[in-house]
Amino acid sequence: MAVTGELEQAVMEILWARTDPLSVRDVHDLISIERDLAYTTVLTVLDRLAKKGLVLRNLEGRAWLYRPTRSRAAEAAAEVQELLSRLSTAERAEVLATLEAYREV
Repeated sequence: MAVTGELEQAVMEILWARTDPLSVRDVHDLISIERDLAYTTVLTVLDRLAKKGLVLRNLEGRAWLYRPTRSRAAEAAAEVQELLSRLSTAERAEVLATLEAYREV
C-alpha cells in the first residue's frame, strides 16, 4: 500500500472529485485556490503518485492527463484490508463486528 503525504492526499482529493482526467495545469489551477504552489511542485506530486500506482497517466497531444487508478472507496477498502492483515483472526472478527454498525448509517 502506497503511503501518501498531505499534499499528495490533497491532489488525490481533486482527482477523485472529477470524472474526467485532468492535466497538470488543471490540477495546479484547482489546488492553487487554497495553496500557493508552483506548477512544477504539482507536476512532481503527480509523477510520484503515478510511480506509486495511485494514478494513471496518458499522453494526449502534448499534455499528460491523470486519473485515479481506483475510487476513493476502493482505496479506503484497500487501506482497511492492509490494516486487518496485521491482526489475528479473532482481532479481525472483532474489528469487523464493530464496523458492521456503520452499514446501518
